[in-house]
Amino acid sequence: MHDAICNAAAQLQRSVRCRVGNSDAYAFFNLLTGPELFDKVESLLPPHRERLFAPTETLSMFLAQALSADRSCQKAVDEAAVRRLAAGLAPCSTHTGAYCMARVRLPMQMVTTLAGYVGQWLAAHAPHAWRWRGQPVRLVDGTTLRLPDTPANQAAYPQPRSQKPGLGFPLCRMVGLVCLGSGALLNAAIGHYRGKGGDEQSLLRSILDTLERGDLLLGDAFYATYFLLCTLRERGIDAVFEQHGSRQRTTDFRRGQRLGARDHLIVLPKPLLKPDWMSQADYDRAPQSLKVRELRTGGKTLVTTFTCPKHTTKTALKSLYRSRWHVELDLRNIKTTLGMEQLSCQTPAMAIKEIWVYLLAYNLIRLMMAQAALLAHCQPRQFSFKHAVQVWIAWTQHAQGIDHDDKLYGLFVLIAQQRVGDRPGRIEPRAIKRRGKPYPLLTETRETARARVRKHGHPEKLK
Repeated sequence: MHDAICNAAAQLQRSVRCRVGNSDAYAFFNLLTGPELFDKVESLLPPHRERLFAPTETLSMFLAQALSADRSCQKAVDEAAVRRLAAGLAPCSTHTGAYCMARVRLPMQMVTTLAGYVGQWLAAHAPHAWRWRGQPVRLVDGTTLRLPDTPANQAAYPQPRSQKPGLGFPLCRMVGLVCLGSGALLNAAIGHYRGKGGDEQSLLRSILDTLERGDLLLGDAFYATYFLLCTLRERGIDAVFEQHGSRQRTTDFRRGQRLGARDHLIVLPKPLLKPDWMSQADYDRAPQSLKVRELRTGGKTLVTTFTCPKHTTKTALKSLYRSRWHVELDLRNIKTTLGMEQLSCQTPAMAIKEIWVYLLAYNLIRLMMAQAALLAHCQPRQFSFKHAVQVWIAWTQHAQGIDHDDKLYGLFVLIAQQRVGDRPGRIEPRAIKRRGKPYPLLTETRETARARVRKHGHPEKLK
């Protein structure tokens, strides 16, 4: 068994070494330092004087924070001070004030543009083999993020109404568009957790221009709405969504134009009531009806713009919709693996900037995984994202002084060694086995709780 593993590892190394000289992986690698990205960074830099924490240095340190288990500004400044000493430069202060002010000065447009640019560049230059039947697939899904409980964050992103004042955390909602083939995040929209304009549909509409004619949008049941399907068809974008729950209960495959077993074409009528977000002119311009395909496969009812059963079979759509789960894993990688689930910045503007720094860090890791996939002649989805993050962190700490070509070869080999299992249709309970610490939930403000403890002492420990 040990010999077989060693032989497989040696074969992988020979394959990568053979392909490193005649593949386009160098294009991916040089994106970080090449003239194309360099010009993009230069065009976004604000007028600034030479100082210790220039915009490029500040962004680099901000990215390092996103990839670090200890995300404190103190650690970032300490590391910068140590690097200066190691390079033979004069020592600098380890106080965090200058760095925190530099993060505030960092232009939001610079971070958002770079994050979107890297993701879209990666998706645009992905090999044809990474597509679904030659068509680029874009995944869409939403998630929520917690901000620190400060008055400013509460005012901009209020906590849920179900929580008492002072006991919850400010929440914001994020909707992202992800490339299925490369895993890169193409764009994202951030808004309120509750209130007008903060729902997933509204946020998606704000970034629909990211999609191009010929793309395929894949999403869950929340997106199977009449006006979104009309917009996508008008733009030449195909769609595959799970049917909305309320319509699934009334689906009758005996109606419409029968295409096969539990497979038919139906005509959706235009809703009689105009949505609040829609202008009257756009509502009047929308078609009076829309023909779509509805089918039952894999235990789910799907609605799609692929109306020809011969060109796009039920089996193909079943397999395609299973791949929608990748967007759930991608959001988990951003929130849990990178640590974006609980933000640390104290103001709304800095919290949004922090989110985009995380998204830029995510796309840069995806960029390296794409390089490794090209060299190993496989799909990026076959690699472990967490393993790639761990390798990159270790590499930045210990790879100084190694030859450039050896860096390129060795880094990609390490990333390509860990493969993830192919587990289609995997089902896991939404429950945790490990018990938490036996402390009750905080059901009153912290000031009130402190006063009660001073007067009556701590309650007995729960059994």
